[in-house]
Amino acid sequence: MARLLRMPGVSADSDEAALEGWTVEVGATLASGDTIASVETEKAVVDIDVDEDSIVHALLVDSGAMVPVGDPIAVLLAPGEPASAGEELVRELSGGTDPTLSSSADAAAAVAAEADAGGAVTGLPEAEEAETVEGVVPVEAPAQTPAAEPVAAPAATPAPAEPARPATASGGGQDASDEAPAGPTPDAGTGERRFASPLARRLAKELGVDIASLTGSGPGGRIVRDDVKAAAESGPAPAERAAEAPAAAAPAPAAPAASAASAAAPAAKTPALPEGATSEPHSRLRKLIASRLQESKRTAPHFYLTKHLDVTALLELRAQVNAQSSVRVSVNDFFVKAAARALIDVPEMNVIWTDEAVVSFPTADVSVAVASERGLVTPTIRGIESLSLSSLSSKIKDAVSRANAGKLQQSELEGGTLSISNLGMFGVDEFAAIINPPQAAILAIGAARRQPVFAEDGSVVPADIVTVTLSVDHRPVDGAIAARWLARLAELLENPMQILL
Repeated sequence: MARLLRMPGVSADSDEAALEGWTVEVGATLASGDTIASVETEKAVVDIDVDEDSIVHALLVDSGAMVPVGDPIAVLLAPGEPASAGEELVRELSGGTDPTLSSSADAAAAVAAEADAGGAVTGLPEAEEAETVEGVVPVEAPAQTPAAEPVAAPAATPAPAEPARPATASGGGQDASDEAPAGPTPDAGTGERRFASPLARRLAKELGVDIASLTGSGPGGRIVRDDVKAAAESGPAPAERAAEAPAAAAPAPAAPAASAASAAAPAAKTPALPEGATSEPHSRLRKLIASRLQESKRTAPHFYLTKHLDVTALLELRAQVNAQSSVRVSVNDFFVKAAARALIDVPEMNVIWTDEAVVSFPTADVSVAVASERGLVTPTIRGIESLSLSSLSSKIKDAVSRANAGKLQQSELEGGTLSISNLGMFGVDEFAAIINPPQAAILAIGAARRQPVFAEDGSVVPADIVTVTLSVDHRPVDGAIAARWLARLAELLENPMQILL
């Protein structure tokens, strides 16, 4: 029977994802396991596969759109099923006869039905701009909902200096940003039915924009994200806008003029850039990196241990291994393998902190920092204690290759208790890295430098020295435990045959 394909929960810490693109077109026949679309989270690109033979009846979301987890993105038919079954499902989206449908799906179909009434489109939201994935919800005009909004109160009663908010479907006084969409309501001035997406409503609430006073640029006059952004950038500051909300919402003749004056006000949110400077909007990955590292420094009390390691024997062993093996191993491979072995030998270090407990792990799962072409990512290599050095090297190379292509799976970017960050290839002598939460530590590796050192007999000999710095979360790990782990790491790296055994 006809069914909805919904946005899967591909990330444990995200309630929405971007539909990167469709791999099929309407009418395509798919076998179980075929890929229908790719989804980009803040960390990775994940393929969406169908779990049974299907025919694509409708694609409900445009490529590039942000989609809440659980919202419908396509209508699928069983092989041999008539198209009328899919059309019936679309009508259910419009009529709300399926109680399991998300508000976004209900609202999107409502807009399609609204367009049908005007003879503009045929009912499927395929022609909508990318933001329609967020759903389409009617905006309650404040003057028509006095019980729901302070700004719609009689003129004799001053309203709180707060942005106007849409009412709930029941007409109650709750904030509707997270509720089911309200029914269509005429605009106070024109009597026309007006709609806005939940994303536009959330953004308006954050920026202090009176969404009921906006003119939509989307299909059928729908208010979209760009309309809210334009109003926020061209209008007064949020505090001023909130103070002016009652006047703007009241059905007085001066309101349109005031709105026009606000729209004409110059934007002052972004300082002027000097000549030749450019501004590049943050990518989702860049935002994630910033938020997670900021969270780490704010919540995890870091302490640092530094040690100088003699890797002369390790470099000699690496040369011998590469001369006899078909898989070329790197110095970093030795460090990752030794770090994993040390986690097994010092299990008190193989932990993470949670609000309820310190969680210990039986296997050595280590994340490797990769400066990919898309940004910094840390794929996790699992069960390293059971991998040979050449197998580990192959897995790391594969992870780096797929990181550069943006093809890492979400599961590959989660887990682990320790990360390794190596800037030695850039000539950096030493540095301290920020812990990747919720892991307990990160090891920063510098470049190998030839230095004179004292041998056991007192003579001075040349040696290759690497400086490492261990950043540790003091909540689950005490200094003595971290020192034991670092000492074990040094023992393995300075006697590298132990790593191979």
